[in-house]
Amino acid sequence: MPSSSRHPAVVALLDRAHTLGADPRNTNYAGGNASAKGSATDPVTGQPAELMWVKGSGGDLGTLTEDGLAVLRLDRLRALTATYPGVEREDEMVGAFDHCLHGKGGAAPSIDTAMHGLLDAAHVDHLHPDSGIALACAADGEKLTGECFGDSVVWVPWRRPGFQLGLDIAAVKDANPQAVGVVLGGHGITAWGDTSEECERNSLWMIRTAEEFLARRGTPEPFGPLLGDGYRPLPEAERRERAAALAPVLRGLASTDLRQVGHFTDTGPVLDFLSRAEHPRLAALGTSCPDHFLRTKVRPLVLDLPATAPLDEVVDRLRELHAAYREEYAAYYTRHATADTPPMRGADPGIVLVPGVGMFSFGKDKQTARVAGEFYLNAINVMRGAEAVSTYAPIEESEKFRIEYWALEEAKLRRMPPPKPLAGRIALVTGAASGIGKAIARRLSAEGACVVVADRAGPEAAAVAEELGGPDKAVPVTVDVTEEQQIEAAFATAARAFGGADLVVNNAGISLSKPLLETTAADWDLQHDIMARGSFLVSREAARLMRAQELGGDIVYIASKNAVFAGPHNIAYSATKADQAHQVRLLAAELGEHGIRVNGVNPDGVVRGSGIFAGGWGAQRAAVYGVEEEKLGEFYAQRTLLKREVLPEHVAAAVFALTGGDLTHTTGLHVPVDAGVAAAFLR
Repeated sequence: MPSSSRHPAVVALLDRAHTLGADPRNTNYAGGNASAKGSATDPVTGQPAELMWVKGSGGDLGTLTEDGLAVLRLDRLRALTATYPGVEREDEMVGAFDHCLHGKGGAAPSIDTAMHGLLDAAHVDHLHPDSGIALACAADGEKLTGECFGDSVVWVPWRRPGFQLGLDIAAVKDANPQAVGVVLGGHGITAWGDTSEECERNSLWMIRTAEEFLARRGTPEPFGPLLGDGYRPLPEAERRERAAALAPVLRGLASTDLRQVGHFTDTGPVLDFLSRAEHPRLAALGTSCPDHFLRTKVRPLVLDLPATAPLDEVVDRLRELHAAYREEYAAYYTRHATADTPPMRGADPGIVLVPGVGMFSFGKDKQTARVAGEFYLNAINVMRGAEAVSTYAPIEESEKFRIEYWALEEAKLRRMPPPKPLAGRIALVTGAASGIGKAIARRLSAEGACVVVADRAGPEAAAVAEELGGPDKAVPVTVDVTEEQQIEAAFATAARAFGGADLVVNNAGISLSKPLLETTAADWDLQHDIMARGSFLVSREAARLMRAQELGGDIVYIASKNAVFAGPHNIAYSATKADQAHQVRLLAAELGEHGIRVNGVNPDGVVRGSGIFAGGWGAQRAAVYGVEEEKLGEFYAQRTLLKREVLPEHVAAAVFALTGGDLTHTTGLHVPVDAGVAAAFLR
């Protein structure tokens, strides 16, 4: 694409997109699009060319960059009206947009390109505000649109996004010169203007006017009266405790067809919706706006028990409802599928609603799961607005299916890059704020896992989590592995943040290097409390959660060469490592029937970047071996068969090798990462 960063139309378009996209009242994440038209010099002819810059497929208005714009020649785009084969073949026009592109680079044109290009307006916004969709999804939306906006906004009946919808809107604008925008039935809004400022002003006027209209005309309790006490929100602590208990079960159910990551929210609007009498009816109607149900599925799974029901009863009922949901979804697919429909993508719910507790949403990664929840919150807001002034009336199920299994949507999914090896996996690493643990957290995150960074050093753990990408990639927990309650709290955080955990690394530890006669009982107890007892407690909680998920899992112990090699002045540390090494064997034997693999890594001589060595262990070991502390790594390397220094990254690589997918039939194994120490060979 020719450089256009200085073109005033592009500057104005990006400014407007960022303003509109920054406020969730205006549009949802990655929802809607905006465009600008202007003249630029054709580098081939040297003559002026009329161009359109429009947000491309898959972008987000709030974070839009110039690279996210598709740039098209307006004359070629509008010439497509002469070859348009009709609504039955309108999908072919998306491929035709490629022949209208101006220059190289830029984003792929989206299905909404025609909406922008065929409109005789210099600037166009297409948005999905909750207030606008509420009118678009009301049973008498056309009447309400007139009442709300007068003749400044025109109603356009539901039509699937595409070339014909662009023609329809262009005709409406031509027939209504006084109009500044349209409400698209079942969909959203489109506004325009001669300048970027005018277009933005018209978009915001439509959104705010609709908000004020719904507030002024709406009934105070559109979701009906409150249900009994059992459907009202549980106290926060109790609510979050139950969410942590349910999340692994729900994640396992939602991962029947494809492993998912979860997200939990208990915001006020969700809890209020679930406490009201009309929520079962409205939830069953499903979402309406295409951007909504593409991410949430056509309808959620709703628990029909009160929040006060016993946990075991709730879990049993959720399993029954999940089985019924899968049957219903398969029937929905069968009702509408044709010979050329893409295969069914999965029958599990994307949204699960639990009265008194909140909403669980699921997706291929944390961002997708979180955004699905945000979209269902949008759907609740839409239902509230529509019910306040009318009756919520989403588009027909058959239309939802046409979009969900649209060939263009399938093509978009196929263009996505293949998932990383650990995509969909949730890892919890102890001692992850420094040294080996930090290297492991980095590697697992780089390979696609969501990571819970667990460490006694809370601020340092938070810094690592931020480095890994923040809440959609990693969350920190402050945990002392000698404290059972803190470990339970760490796994509860993992459950609420990501839906559970299925890759747990026992790495937390300390090293006390003393001769036997100088080793106190307190030294012995501290060493064993942190590593032997701590690993046991972490593994026990991990196994409890993994069994609830029924997805199998991995537990990895970072043991040591010292687990099998006898060295001087190291009784407490080496004995503890031997304890950890045997825990691997014992747990591998016990947990295999649940698909949980337990393996170990035996490092040695990890000096550089090691938190343990930096904390005094290095000086102690250097004194034992009679070398300078700064040369300890070299000393360890020279006593190995490979003469290579071992770094934290090498240990992290071994953890990935054990968990990354190739060693699916390996459990009870200890992998040496010591550059070759013959005395530590496993026998």
